Amino acid sequence: MKRQDILENQAKIVYLGIGSNLGDRKKNIEIAKSHLSENNLDFLSISSFYETPSWPDPKKPKFLNVVIKVKFCFDPESLLKICKKIEILLGRKKGKKNDPRICDIDIIDFDKKVLIVKNKLTLPHKLMHKRNFVLIPFFEIQKEWHHPIIKKDLKSLISSLSQADIRSIKQI
Repeated sequence: MKRQDILENQAKIVYLGIGSNLGDRKKNIEIAKSHLSENNLDFLSISSFYETPSWPDPKKPKFLNVVIKVKFCFDPESLLKICKKIEILLGRKKGKKNDPRICDIDIIDFDKKVLIVKNKLTLPHKLMHKRNFVLIPFFEIQKEWHHPIIKKDLKSLISSLSQADIRSIKQI
């Protein structure tokens, strides 16, 4: 095996956000986690469940979210394909942006990589630093993480959220 192949297959630390705001939200997240596990993701830690109003329309059903820390041995694009496949398997339909959905799986951070694949994938997740439902559960499982572009830690990013954002999230 070539050195490059060996390095590519070494485990990387990855953080994923999983959310649901349709049906049995907790069950949807548990099924998504089960499918992730079946696809060579080794779970290291899982946050508590957090509930937040739907964004940008709080009249839509509330979201339930978790952040998980996993080990994964392949590239970010392979992981994205797995996540999209699981979302479809769980019944996610192509709809308008921010519509309610059974399952949403986002790659928050992939081995501290900074990556932009136009219209497909941005690492770290391009809006993660503004989302209470990512930052707070992420902080629960990985207090020392630093944003590789913004150069701030999670505590600082959480502090920059509005009071309304901080008050609107509830640990379940």
